[in-house]
Amino acid sequence: MHTRYRIESRAGVRGRANTTLIAVIVLVVLLGVGAWLLIIRPHQESLLTDSAGHPALSTSAAKAAAAAPPANVAAMGVDELLAEGRKALNERRYLGPAGNSAFEFYLRVLETQPGNRVATDALRETFPLAATSAEQAINSRDFTDAQRQIDLLAKADPTNYTLTILRSKLDAQRKMLDKQQQQELEQQKAQLAATQKAAVEKQAADRLAQQQAQQAATQPKVTPPRAAPAPQTQVAATVPAANAAVGTAGGAGGATSDAVLTRAVQPAYPPIALRSRQSGWVIVSFTVDAEGRTTDIAVVDSKPHRVFDNAATDAVRRYRFTPAMSNGVAVASKRQQKIEFNL
Repeated sequence: MHTRYRIESRAGVRGRANTTLIAVIVLVVLLGVGAWLLIIRPHQESLLTDSAGHPALSTSAAKAAAAAPPANVAAMGVDELLAEGRKALNERRYLGPAGNSAFEFYLRVLETQPGNRVATDALRETFPLAATSAEQAINSRDFTDAQRQIDLLAKADPTNYTLTILRSKLDAQRKMLDKQQQQELEQQKAQLAATQKAAVEKQAADRLAQQQAQQAATQPKVTPPRAAPAPQTQVAATVPAANAAVGTAGGAGGATSDAVLTRAVQPAYPPIALRSRQSGWVIVSFTVDAEGRTTDIAVVDSKPHRVFDNAATDAVRRYRFTPAMSNGVAVASKRQQKIEFNL
């Protein structure tokens, strides 16, 4: 009987203990649910509302980003700065515009009141969203503002590895932009050089065409070769005398005659004289050999001196004659020719 009582007593104690444990567990669960509903959930909903639609800003947020900063920020108290920071978060102004961003308000709070829990938590929780904003500034190549935003992030959390990534991206984008600008500059220089070269070549072609047209229109006037020009009188007189002597010695076995020009060549008008509109003449002496070709060509006189000499001698060199005959045999003979150059 006594033993059964002790067993029932122990069972009652265990029952009361189990009831107490259950009550404690229920109380803890209720406290957790209350904390979730009253504290954690509203805070998370607020953060989700702040981050909705990132990384791109909505039209209303973009308009809010252009809002002017509140007047006299330096004179604001902690509560006012926290209120402005909260407003900036709601409008997604994490890092910009300059002077009116959430990070600047919260960092100002920490300068005034180091260790402020609200500002510290807000900076920590919104750091990823703010880093996304800085990345957008880098991608849009707004390098000055991107550097400003990275500096704000560094003040909030200087050891965060995200800063290293953002700085690397900023440096890479700057180098890429410099390279593109250098390539564009080189292309512009190449195009300019090609244009200048084409212009120079066109001018040279135009000048050459003009010179050729002038030369074709103003061919030099060459005096036709004469059978016995005045300077050649003495030579012409001695040659028949010699031939006559030969004819006397050899009898009348063949004909005797002077060389006869069969092909005359017009000399080329020197370009220098053509440009300066010069005229002149050259007296050339030469020998017509037994085959009718000209040899021993020399300038006897010219005016102006040496201007037309080469042109005259080149032309005479291409003359062809029927050679002089002595008693029916072709012989060499000396001649002189005056070539005139007139425009």
